[in-house]
Amino acid sequence: QMQFVESGGGLVQPGGSLTLSCTISGPSLTYYTVGWFRKVPQKKREGVACIHSDGSTYYVDSVKGRFTISRDNANSTVYLQMNNLSPEAYALSYCTAKYMLTVRAICLEGGMNHWGEGTLVTVSS
Repeated sequence: QMQFVESGGGLVQPGGSLTLSCTISGPSLTYYTVGWFRKVPQKKREGVACIHSDGSTYYVDSVKGRFTISRDNANSTVYLQMNNLSPEAYALSYCTAKYMLTVRAICLEGGMNHWGEGTLVTVSS
């Protein structure tokens, strides 16, 4: 079974930047589609940025031009570079993966049914 370990969260001022990392253990990541999700109070967990095994990406409209997702298959790690953060930034950020799924599908539907503990992102001045 795959395991997800998110890291890189912290406190950042409005307009600042932060880079998140997700290390995925288990089967080889080569043919898996990977995505980043966010969870805020009283909201459902939602997809933010996803990347296919071929490198193609998908972003929700609200983060286009500000966030960048990338992957390193050799180290089984996925990254999320976040720029120009606002006070309405993510409370908890999670990563997920699913075999041979399209980037749009994983961001809209999710990947595995289990999640890691997430990493906390706080934007405050």
